Amino acid sequence: MSQTPATGDTGTVSDGNPAGRESAETESNKAARKRRRREPPPDPAPLPGLVDAHTHLAACGGRDPDAVRAILDHAESVGVQQVVTVADDMVDARWAMDAAQWDHRAYAAVALHPTHAAELDDDAKAELEQMVADPRVVAVGETGLDYYWPGKSESCATPAEQAEAFGWHIDLAKRIGKPLMIHNREADRDLLDILASEGAPESVIMHCFSGDLNVARECVDRGFMLSFAGTVSFANAEELRAAAEIVPDDQILVETDAPFLTPHPYRGQPNQSYCLPYTARALARVRGVDDAAMAGILGANARRVYGLPLQ
Repeated sequence: MSQTPATGDTGTVSDGNPAGRESAETESNKAARKRRRREPPPDPAPLPGLVDAHTHLAACGGRDPDAVRAILDHAESVGVQQVVTVADDMVDARWAMDAAQWDHRAYAAVALHPTHAAELDDDAKAELEQMVADPRVVAVGETGLDYYWPGKSESCATPAEQAEAFGWHIDLAKRIGKPLMIHNREADRDLLDILASEGAPESVIMHCFSGDLNVARECVDRGFMLSFAGTVSFANAEELRAAAEIVPDDQILVETDAPFLTPHPYRGQPNQSYCLPYTARALARVRGVDDAAMAGILGANARRVYGLPLQ
């Protein structure tokens, strides 16, 4: 327990008091941690051939052509050749569409995130249907179920609203013939049951896969793609690494979900697509393969499932 000055003291602890030094050092450490959280991670060693299967360029600051180009130039310098930038709401969907037009290395996925499912009115449906017909849009997403936020956020859609919107997005992906990008948080069973009852599209991508080994096996058996973010490198993610180990070579993807989920040892710092090689190397260690071979597998899978051209 830290000591406090005696009653009547001026509040100044003398330089000779060890408790004073400890307090100052603690404050200094806290300040240093805050500074580190604002600092971007250093560039990883280049790992050519990668595709960031899920990022949010607008949330990373990419809201004009110059900013998008800077983000993608940085990513390309370490081997990340293409990215899929993803929408959460209609405003985000328009940003994603813009980014995909501004830079040939960016492609878009558009949908309403499950927490925004209540916003799926007739106007939103019509606009999304128009958007997904664009060749620069390579997936319908992110859509799905999120059982974490209901009850914690007044603006979050209810589970019933989420399920209804999810069903509409599933149908849209099947009608347009493009992959369905899934957001799943604490809703494994219901989400898989809805996919089964509605009939899954040919290509389903489990974005930022977070399930256990049993869920991973069920997704693999159904032919889904499992996309792993920086969470797979976290110290407490043993179950997630076990899931990553059993996914067949042709069903695994890698993503940043930037600006979130920065991989170890930079957890909590700002994330961008240039950080993707850290997670790709973490997957290579989990799967016991060479880094370059892992990058080749991950990049080829993303280009196949999204229909991206070779760079």
